[in-house]
Amino acid sequence: MELYLKQKVFSWGDKFTVYDRSGTDRYFVQGEVFSLGKKLHVYDTTGTEQVLIRQKPFSFLPRYFVSRGGRVQAEIVKQITFFHQEYFVNGPGWTVNGDFWAHEYIINRADGLAIATVSREWMTFGDAYAISISPDVDELLVLSVVLVIDACIAQASQSAVMAD
Repeated sequence: MELYLKQKVFSWGDKFTVYDRSGTDRYFVQGEVFSLGKKLHVYDTTGTEQVLIRQKPFSFLPRYFVSRGGRVQAEIVKQITFFHQEYFVNGPGWTVNGDFWAHEYIINRADGLAIATVSREWMTFGDAYAISISPDVDELLVLSVVLVIDACIAQASQSAVMAD
């Protein structure tokens, strides 16, 4: 399964469109503008909310919860190690490794098998990602992981600009 995530650049709050290889819209992502911690809603094409992603405020390391129908399905936690960054997806037991600043990374199962690869599409206006997902893998959960990592990178970039 191939999904493509495209950020809408000139919008109030975070907005993304997710489409498939043929260009057919699959999901729409809308961020809340005034909330304590980041909140992203993922809607299907009928406007029904499929996933809510919410950041745990006041956490030392970025920590997000992915909920469906009011029930938490996964917790995504950014880990800091000495030489690289890593994300854990508690629930399914996934890990995410790669070059996050270049937006090139792989989502792995606990046994190390790659279940999704993510690549940034360059030369586009706004962030755009190509997401390749193995069959029988929860595409909404993979999409949620990509959205969380994008949020973490954006937050780190904003912090670096403010520190200058």
